[in-house]
Amino acid sequence: MKTIYSFLLIGVTVFSLAACQGGQKKTAEKSAADSTAVAAPEFNQLSAEEANAGWALLFDGTTSTGWRGYNKTEFPKGWEVVDGTLHCIGTGTGEAGAENGGDILFDKKFRNFQLKLEWKIQEGGNSGIFYLGQEVPEWPIYKTAPEMQVLDNVGHPDAMLGKDGNRQAGSLYDLIPAKPQNAKAVGEWNTVEIICYKGTVVHKQNGETVLEYHLWTDDWKNLVKNSKFPELNPNWADVAKEGFIALQDHGDNVWYRNIKIKEME
Repeated sequence: MKTIYSFLLIGVTVFSLAACQGGQKKTAEKSAADSTAVAAPEFNQLSAEEANAGWALLFDGTTSTGWRGYNKTEFPKGWEVVDGTLHCIGTGTGEAGAENGGDILFDKKFRNFQLKLEWKIQEGGNSGIFYLGQEVPEWPIYKTAPEMQVLDNVGHPDAMLGKDGNRQAGSLYDLIPAKPQNAKAVGEWNTVEIICYKGTVVHKQNGETVLEYHLWTDDWKNLVKNSKFPELNPNWADVAKEGFIALQDHGDNVWYRNIKIKEME
């Protein structure tokens, strides 16, 4: 009887140890999963540090609040808010001008600022980010605003045009090339930062500074003089000191998210 009792006692002890170890393993796995969930990135939100530093969201991820069509009062049907993004619905035409489309802007002018956002684009797609833009009746915004190019560098022929790659992603369109050229492949998200402060402008792409220039200087005026822009607007070099931030409809699918800004004195 003592022998049988001993075997039973050993069996219960082993089972209890195994159950305890199994529970510890599940707890560890749950903790790891919880840790992963906490570490997952939050889109279209400000961190506590950003909020304290004066950053503001320009897009809440669920509505088009604050955005409207260029030279329009409403948000165009050619754009939609989907999956936490502002999505330009491609028309397949390769150009803007669809009846319900067009460029969109945030309905406030900015002077000195840091702008951050993310974009991804369809294969062969083209778009752009305008800043310091003005609304002029019957004019497109590109007649008044510098543009940071958004492009599929592999699939869109514009990447091979211009000079020295100045129409590739991250470039000051048709004026200054982004170097290094570090745009990601189609379907991947690219991060952008544009700093504009008292005429000094910096483009950053995927964490690297890719260009810097200075508005209203002699070098700037000569740069513009030798480009196509004076044909669009003879006074194009006289970029305004305050203007709109806008996103381009070029007829292709493009997605924007995490749009945030910090104004500076």
